[in-house]
Amino acid sequence: MVSSLPSLPSVLGTDPSSCILDAFRTAIAKRVSDALPPLTLEQAYTGVDYGKKGVDFTVALPRFRLPGKPDELAKKVITDFQPDDFVTSITHDKQFLHFQLNTASLIREVLNQIHTLTYDSPTGQAIILAQTASGVGKKLVIEYSSPNIAKSFHVGHLRSTIIGAFLDNLYKTCGWEVISLNYLGDWGTQFGMITTGFEKYGSQEELEKDAIKHLYDVYVKVSKDADSDPNVKVEAAKWFKRMEDGDESALANWRVWREMSVKKYVEEYERLNVSFKVYTGESEVGKEWQDRALERLEEMGLISDADGAKLVDLEKWKLGKAVLRKANGTSIYLTRDIGGAIERWEKYHFDKMIYVVASQQDLHLSQFFKMLSLMEFPWADRLEHVNYGLVLGMSTRKGTAVFLDQIIREASSVMHEQMKRNEVKYNNIEDPEMVAREVGITGIKIQDMAAKRINNYTFNWDRMLSFEGDTGPYLQYAHVRLTSMERKNPELIPLPPPSQIDTSSLVSSQHARDIAILLGSYPDVVKTALKTHEPSGVVTFAFRLAHAISSAWETLIVKGEEDTEKARARLWLYLCARDVLGAAMRLLSIRPLERM
Repeated sequence: MVSSLPSLPSVLGTDPSSCILDAFRTAIAKRVSDALPPLTLEQAYTGVDYGKKGVDFTVALPRFRLPGKPDELAKKVITDFQPDDFVTSITHDKQFLHFQLNTASLIREVLNQIHTLTYDSPTGQAIILAQTASGVGKKLVIEYSSPNIAKSFHVGHLRSTIIGAFLDNLYKTCGWEVISLNYLGDWGTQFGMITTGFEKYGSQEELEKDAIKHLYDVYVKVSKDADSDPNVKVEAAKWFKRMEDGDESALANWRVWREMSVKKYVEEYERLNVSFKVYTGESEVGKEWQDRALERLEEMGLISDADGAKLVDLEKWKLGKAVLRKANGTSIYLTRDIGGAIERWEKYHFDKMIYVVASQQDLHLSQFFKMLSLMEFPWADRLEHVNYGLVLGMSTRKGTAVFLDQIIREASSVMHEQMKRNEVKYNNIEDPEMVAREVGITGIKIQDMAAKRINNYTFNWDRMLSFEGDTGPYLQYAHVRLTSMERKNPELIPLPPPSQIDTSSLVSSQHARDIAILLGSYPDVVKTALKTHEPSGVVTFAFRLAHAISSAWETLIVKGEEDTEKARARLWLYLCARDVLGAAMRLLSIRPLERM
């Protein structure tokens, strides 16, 4: 359904067809710029901000640096004010002008837009409720998760996976072509260790059951041997040198182990609702690229020798000295990273490449990026490091060291126990184990994304799996409750087309208005996330929406409302809220549930 609002001049960077609040902001900017020449519409638009509690939008007059006192300027805007389809009132408060939107237009336009973008779109999902056009024709390469084969998939990898999957979805939502890479730690002396240890501790049967766990166990045992016997490490180094030199007999087992590990990882990622376009790894960075990187740095006079090892001096940029190759000639991961970046540029010609890596690696990434810029690659400034803090105290309740699948199993079983307490509901769920797992995973993800990513946070089982307060289970519950509205009101389904639903009865409800303005702000939330790379803004939005809906249940009832027109309008509001909440959850890589 086409908007019934009067037409407005267009402002660069706005798109009322995917964010209806852009139209309301433009109308406000037009009033301000018309009253205060020489202020342009574009300049006025940048001054229209969300208002504080109870105010829709606010303009701070001093920011325009116009001649005259704020009181005089405000008077010019307010004189001769007549309410219209966009704005019903303007209030002057010291240096500010506060604007209230026309509630009838706001509710109708927001719900119409959500309906159009969700059901008249090619994907048929509200996930496209966002600035879809901003990235069309652009290509992002994003590397995240990147666990080490034969070591546990630990919490740091989990954070990288959760934040990376969010960014992957976010860029896709905004129209980018996204190539997601899982850059596995599949190379290095630990494989010499495992090869040495496998003869003694390896079991084909265990390997086939769970390659990741078995190779880890072998690694732990052989590392213990190495503590008392220095020969173990000498042997391991020899094996790895043979691998680096391309000796087939040394590579045969490694290939099998790698393939089996990747297969197991694909299953684990599927449970987390994450998938990668490409599984690559340190082993795949061609030697030629690494040599080329070294040659280039040599030519530029950036390399010095220290006892046979090759170093780059970055002291001038306060980045210390970086080792590029060990004295025995084997590569280290900085060289492989540089070689890998060059290779990716040759292959993908990206507009941007993001590395989602813990803040402990800040120095490494800064050295790496600096070297690429010293090597004068024109694409070096397209690389970005998205970092994050630590997770403290993450272990199973028994306090044992952690594999991801143990954490997921534990979260699922705790949720399962909770669900069994309500026997009636429990018996209505088709697949309680799947539901328990999804709610558990939602708990883990929301706890991870709720605060700014750079903050460390303490992993808290009780908090994470509670239905009280701002938790993952609470969000799933809010979505399930909205989804149940259709089941509970079959006589109202299917709803007539939007043009035949009368929303005027919602205008007098503050709850309906609060929900509508929140729903209308979702594209802004997505736009901000694209700038900041912070999932926490989307999480905060989802909770604000869930709370606004929860406050409305008692007064905006559907079941039991005798006036069909009113019941229809309310049901439509709730279903639009469901679509947007579902879109926000999908953006966070969470699967929204329909029953629990």
